[in-house]
Amino acid sequence: MDAPVIRFAGVSRTYPMEGELVEALRSIDLEIMQGELMAIMGPSGSGKSTMMHIAGLLDTLSRGRYELEGEDVSSLTKNQRADIRNRRIGFIFQSFNLLARCSALENVELPMLYHRPGVAERRERALAALEAVGMADRAQHLPRQLSGGQQQRVAVARALVNRPALILADEPTGNLDTRTGREIIRLLSSLHEQGITVVLVTHDPEVGRAMRRRVFLRDGLLERDEAA
Repeated sequence: MDAPVIRFAGVSRTYPMEGELVEALRSIDLEIMQGELMAIMGPSGSGKSTMMHIAGLLDTLSRGRYELEGEDVSSLTKNQRADIRNRRIGFIFQSFNLLARCSALENVELPMLYHRPGVAERRERALAALEAVGMADRAQHLPRQLSGGQQQRVAVARALVNRPALILADEPTGNLDTRTGREIIRLLSSLHEQGITVVLVTHDPEVGRAMRRRVFLRDGLLERDEAA
C-alpha cells in the first residue's frame, strides 16, 4: 500500500503567549492519501491554520512526527524545509500573493528560479501551467489587469508549475465573489480528478461541502473526520 502523502502522528504545536504556553494543536493523528480533495475546517482559533502551516513546512511542530510521502520531515533545518516546499508543495493563498510588477507568466516562473532550469524550460512549463488553468491568453498581463478570479487562476498555475505532490490552499475563495469562488473550487476539483492531492483551509460551509473529505478542528483537537 502506498504511503500517505501526509501522516501526522501525535503532532502538537505549543506557542508562548503572554508568559503562558498555548496549545494550538494537541496530539493530532491524521493521514491524507494520494489524490484526496480535503478541507480543514473549524472556528477561529481552532488550529486549522497551524495545521496548514506545519503541513506546508512553514512552521515546526513541538511534539510528534510528520511524514511527507513517507519521509520524516519533523526536524529538518530551515534550508531543508525550504527545498522541500519548493519541490514538493504548491501553495495557494487568499490574497493571491502575485508580484505586482511581474506578468502572469513571470509570476508562474518564480518557483522554478530556486532550482534554475534553463530559460526555455521555465517558459515552456509556465505556459503549460497557465494553459491548464485557462489563462494562457493572459500570460503577458500584469496582476492589476486581471480580475480577482483570474489572479487566483494564475496563483493556481504557480502552485502547479513544479509538479508538486501536494497543493495546500489557504482560504482560496476568501477574496472572491460567490460565482468566482465556485469557479476556483471547480478548478481545484479538476486537479483532484487528475490525481493531485489538494488540501484547503476554509470557514465556508459551501466550500467544505464541495470537498470529498472534511476534517474539523476545535481547540486544537481533531473533533471529527468525515467523508462527503
